[in-house]
Amino acid sequence: MSWSKNEYPASMKNLEPEGSEKAIEIANTLVQEEHYEDGKAIPIAIDKAREYIENHE
Repeated sequence: MSWSKNEYPASMKNLEPEGSEKAIEIANTLVQEEHYEDGKAIPIAIDKAREYIENHE
């Protein structure tokens, strides 16, 4: 599944807007290019998005 700013997993709704955008980008990449399943890609994407935000503030 491909996610967008308007349609994304509920678990990403608690992130700041920049974080959710990054998480969506990462999750889509994991699913499309790395062939991860949604259930595995989502938590990884959330963690990586949080790391990205912390390192780029």
